[in-house]
Amino acid sequence: MDKRLGKGLGALITEKPDSAEKINKLRVESIVPNKFQPRKKFDEGKLKELKDSIKAKGIIQPVIVRKTKEGYELIAGERRFRAVKELGFREIPAIVKEVTDADSLELSLIENIQREELNPIEEARAYTNLNEKFSFSQEEISKAVGKDPSTISNTLRLLTLPELIQNYIEDNLISMGHAKAILSLPTERSKIRFSKRIMRKSLSVRQAEELIRQRLQKPKKTASKDAELVRIEEELQHYFGTRVKAIHGKKRGRLEIFYYSNEDLGRILRLIIKK
Repeated sequence: MDKRLGKGLGALITEKPDSAEKINKLRVESIVPNKFQPRKKFDEGKLKELKDSIKAKGIIQPVIVRKTKEGYELIAGERRFRAVKELGFREIPAIVKEVTDADSLELSLIENIQREELNPIEEARAYTNLNEKFSFSQEEISKAVGKDPSTISNTLRLLTLPELIQNYIEDNLISMGHAKAILSLPTERSKIRFSKRIMRKSLSVRQAEELIRQRLQKPKKTASKDAELVRIEEELQHYFGTRVKAIHGKKRGRLEIFYYSNEDLGRILRLIIKK
């Protein structure tokens, strides 16, 4: 893997005036989109603004591509590439790089994250690709994209939500904060019903969290948790960054700590050992 990765796209383009970095004029038809492009949804309004800008001022920043047997594959600059195609341009300025599949995915992911263009579900799927296809650990992903490992873990957990809720997140109907609150609900049905309630009543994240907390703390007919046990649960959930359940019996009890991947388990174990 290129050691410059994880430092952003600026690390890919040498800025010295005497650099051998070459900007090529490539035929648009010779370039195909990045098969690892994490972003699937493009804002038509922003794309139109970009086209208007390109028509007025031209393409200020070249796209980045890599050579293939058939021609070139885009690494970074999908929106610029789409805009140029729709405008009917025959050529586009490009820098050709030699990178692997893993590097191509990482670079595309970094570009989109730095520009805040990925929704949380697209981001989670990109992390999954890095993990499953290229054996990136969560710590390696966190270094590459400049985010805390617990943030990576929480983002990956979104993929455990029902597909319907994932669609709501992609369509910006509910936020990442809402989704994290919904994750603590016990069943798929309760998650879907509550997500619809969030949209129907335009609940803020704080309101959703409070309603879910009240629901989870409702005493059962057979037993109820005392305030101290609830407080302990909340402290442990905050510390471990995941759901924690304390079950207290007459003579004994047990503590359940939930994890959602092998990497998540490793993160939790390190927190336990640290103590």
